[in-house]
Amino acid sequence: MLVSSYNFSLVLWSLFVAVLAAYTALDMAARVASARGAQAGGWLVGGALAMGLGIWAMHFVGMLAFSLPIPVGYDPLLTALSLLLAIVASGFALWIVCRPSLPLPRLLVGGLFLGAGIAGMHYLGMAAMHMHPAIQYHPGWFVASLLIAYGASVAALWAAFKLRGDGRKVWLQRVGAAAIMGMAIAGMHYVGMAAAQFPAHVQSAAGVSGFNTQGLAGMTIVITVIVLGGALLVSLFDMRAQSQTHSLSQATRELKYLALHDSLTGLPNRTLLEDRIDRALVNVRRDGGRFALLMMDLDGFRVVNDAYGHHVGDRLLLEVARRVQSHIRGQDTLARLAGDEFVLLMEIVEPADAATQAHKVLSFIKKPFHVAGQEIHVSASVGITLCPDDGNERHDLLAQADAARHHAKNAGRNTYSFFEASMHANVQQQLSLLQDFRKALENNELSLAYQPKLHVASGKISGAEALLRWWHDEHGQVAPDRFIPLAERTGLIVPIGEWVLDRACRQVREWQDDGWVEASVAVNLSPMQFRHSGLVATVRTLLNRYGLKPQSLTLEITESTAMHDTESSIVILQRLCDLGVRIAIDDFGTGYSSLLYLKRLPVDELKIDRGFVRDLAPETEDRAIVGAVAALAQTLGLEVVAEGVETQTQFEVLSQLGCDYLQGYLLGRPMAPDALLDRVMKPSDFPDTYP
Repeated sequence: MLVSSYNFSLVLWSLFVAVLAAYTALDMAARVASARGAQAGGWLVGGALAMGLGIWAMHFVGMLAFSLPIPVGYDPLLTALSLLLAIVASGFALWIVCRPSLPLPRLLVGGLFLGAGIAGMHYLGMAAMHMHPAIQYHPGWFVASLLIAYGASVAALWAAFKLRGDGRKVWLQRVGAAAIMGMAIAGMHYVGMAAAQFPAHVQSAAGVSGFNTQGLAGMTIVITVIVLGGALLVSLFDMRAQSQTHSLSQATRELKYLALHDSLTGLPNRTLLEDRIDRALVNVRRDGGRFALLMMDLDGFRVVNDAYGHHVGDRLLLEVARRVQSHIRGQDTLARLAGDEFVLLMEIVEPADAATQAHKVLSFIKKPFHVAGQEIHVSASVGITLCPDDGNERHDLLAQADAARHHAKNAGRNTYSFFEASMHANVQQQLSLLQDFRKALENNELSLAYQPKLHVASGKISGAEALLRWWHDEHGQVAPDRFIPLAERTGLIVPIGEWVLDRACRQVREWQDDGWVEASVAVNLSPMQFRHSGLVATVRTLLNRYGLKPQSLTLEITESTAMHDTESSIVILQRLCDLGVRIAIDDFGTGYSSLLYLKRLPVDELKIDRGFVRDLAPETEDRAIVGAVAALAQTLGLEVVAEGVETQTQFEVLSQLGCDYLQGYLLGRPMAPDALLDRVMKPSDFPDTYP
């Protein structure tokens, strides 16, 4: 028998190629499993080509590392067929591991086919040498090579199936598995080579011989590494693209959920409720049937907030939502509109079904709630309207349910009321007012009046507060407390708030252009506008549109708005603060502010409620409260604004207590922008305006 030898540098390179091919196989299996449709087919074909080339290249480099004391050549056709067999076997392996499951019988049978493919590739490559007389194989080593091929194939399929995920931990496991698999594949090859016995005087009749072994091996290794490395790079880019796509999809789902659900309770919000009411109306018009709207709020909820704080009030609302949700059917919709207002949309057969449900709601809400170590007792008032009995328009039904709820509350609370014709006049009046208000907004019939704000230290007007006004052709001047709550209930407050911001910023620009360089304006934000996702973008756009310094705009929110869902409020306020605008807490002292949260709020001003100013005198409790607030503000580095200043005594006491700004009828009623500009630019024309 001829004595063979090995080039050990090529042996090591063949082992490296085997490990790289094994890692590529594991990576391709993950990509095929995660892809869908045509993309999965593309990864399967590309993965089979890369993996097959890697396995074949390991075999071919190993063959080139082997040398005999005679010239050796290889048949090109059989060599190409061995490569094709490796690619087919690789494609089969990837197809097996991308299945949803890999039971033991499939694993064993799949390993048999893959092992047969690898062994067939090896021995077909050996046959490409065309030795005469033929190569003889040692039975024991030959069987051992087949068993190694089978065992390595089963292990490779199992590892590829188990390591299809992504992540650093999986990556490390994949590297270890690739090293073991690569050594197993190389082991099969060299055991098969050990089984080969070459008789004396043997000759190679292959068509290609006399080539440079080192050069051919080097070229094979380089091409294989480029192909496998390219496949891994494409896989890496695809994995990152999938990760970014998944993150974007997840963010989109979260944003959609937040846009349609209440942030505190997770219940559907007004937008989603209105959509479901519209769907219910379509079903009623098409198929008949009936549904009811039950609008409810909690009796005495404000007392809970005042006594225990907004954080306890929020937890109470969450418990109420959970309790009501657990007592309704799956097809019914419970939504939270605002504050302690909830609406239940439910399909019914008879009006009595709605009454039964309302009675259940009253019963289980009346049971005590245990929140933050406190036993809290509340009740509910429920208004009920029916479709199509009472109407078949969403706006009408919501207004009717609201009117019925008010009727229940006025009737003594802890009860429910159906909408009746006697309530119709009030509802119609509200609907008519709402319709007129929509037209006023569209036809630019609204206006802003500006109440001056006096800087105590300088005695000069430092800015003004913008106040919305509506002159109705029939009703004359409509008080804000009539149309603002209506706008809040119907969602119109958001476009109205944007209109007010736009007009106020434009007015500041005009004042500054007319010579009042330090002009500034304060604008009140409603709770709904404050929570609106587009608020920050709107403010940024207006500042840029009118070229205003951010400090020229002060945004006022009430204390109760700031303390509701405090963590969310801090985020919103911080985003506004990052724009550079000033933030003021309005009606300070009327709610329940935790000093811990107040310290965290990024605000610039505290605005003392007029209720503490009305009865202000040198020796009163209100004076002590205002003094304490002023001292607290100074400690926190905040400025203090007192509103409702109507008398000389109030002016003097507030000035002595350290208030930075004063506002009220004594200093000027709300006025047109030109009138305010005249007072600022020509103070000598108004000698008796300020004390």
